[in-house]
Amino acid sequence: MVDAFCATWTLVDSQNLDEFMKALGVDSAIRQMGNDAKPTIVISHEGDKVVLKTLGSVISTEISFKLGEEFDETTADGRQAKSTVTLEGESLVHIQRWDDKEAKIVREIKDGKMINTLTFEGVQSVRTYEKV
Repeated sequence: MVDAFCATWTLVDSQNLDEFMKALGVDSAIRQMGNDAKPTIVISHEGDKVVLKTLGSVISTEISFKLGEEFDETTADGRQAKSTVTLEGESLVHIQRWDDKEAKIVREIKDGKMINTLTFEGVQSVRTYEKV
């Protein structure tokens, strides 16, 4: 099922990202950059590892993981998290844990688009990507 996500995706719509980043405690300068960014996400797999690259004009990140196995992640806003990605039904569910806190990113494919729903402490942002 991960194969459905393996592609290059470009951001076409972003809802409530600023409020989501505020909830995380991201400072205003970084929030402004995040709000202005139109990142490209490249998802691939190499054997049993999934590679997820987020490519932006200012900040880029890359994570590599095996489904269901915890890994160390430095997020785009600099948080040091213990993360796990699982396949639940047809969704990739990405949990980030740090300092007794937890953020969740659910990636789903709907109508040929990848919908990323980010949730932290009741604040939700939805970001929509189209295949390049």
